[in-house]
Amino acid sequence: MKSVFENEFFSSNRTLHCGGRLVDLQTPRVMGILNVTPDSFFAGSRYSSLDQLQAEAGRMLEAGATFLDIGGYSTRPGAADITVAEEVQRVVPAIRAILTAFPGALISIDTFRSEVAAEAVAAGAHLVNDVSGGTLDAAMFDTVARLQVPYVLMHMRGTPQTMTTQTHYADLLKEVLDFLHQALSALRQRGVKDVIIDPGFGFAKTPTQNFELLQHFGHFRVLGCPVLAGLSRKSMIWRTLEQRPEDALNGTTVLNTIALMKGAGILRVHDVHEAVEAVKLVMLTDRSSAQKSVV
Repeated sequence: MKSVFENEFFSSNRTLHCGGRLVDLQTPRVMGILNVTPDSFFAGSRYSSLDQLQAEAGRMLEAGATFLDIGGYSTRPGAADITVAEEVQRVVPAIRAILTAFPGALISIDTFRSEVAAEAVAAGAHLVNDVSGGTLDAAMFDTVARLQVPYVLMHMRGTPQTMTTQTHYADLLKEVLDFLHQALSALRQRGVKDVIIDPGFGFAKTPTQNFELLQHFGHFRVLGCPVLAGLSRKSMIWRTLEQRPEDALNGTTVLNTIALMKGAGILRVHDVHEAVEAVKLVMLTDRSSAQKSVV
């Protein structure tokens, strides 16, 4: 359940204007991960054909996903770089295929490149999910402002190729919050209304630092935006438990539950059904606690 401190002092906007619809995040939502890459860290999230992608998108939507996050550039540590053209060729047909099969689906494009974001939105995507928080493409903030779509603002240092060398912080929480606050101000100055905050678990952070950020996850709500938790099957889980990513579902559910209890508005996951179950159970616990406090 959320702490009294979080409820009273860390209130935030809990709605998104997305694809002509108002998405209420008072009940947390689940974002399913669909990668059209050959080298994502979790093999179970890679889809090599449009038929396979459509089938998995259908399963995720049926399981309760509100958003589907399409990525065409692997951001695992040390991943190979690809051209803008190749990324566009991966994601645009995927977006069109999903919307052909499921016209009501809300699509997020996972990219740090403004050109890819623009092409994806033109193809029907509704949100931009930028792992770099605007640091890898100076045109990204202006592009999002022009497109007028919700934007996931994530903290990262360096690039996917160099981020593991960028993990020294004098004060982790303060530095991550300062970065997000400054970037959020730049977005607001450009007229971007709907921003989702993501502290960037696993991006330029060690496992110990990831757990520190999770401990203080509720603090990110001070920025006044919904907060996304991207913990699914990450190395902070499977390395800590001495597993493989394929074995990290239980650990993912545990950490997702903690994030929900600290105010997460969106869970970005590979396993939608289990995340939806976590949301339902945490919300029931939260409502029960609220009812007892009133009595």
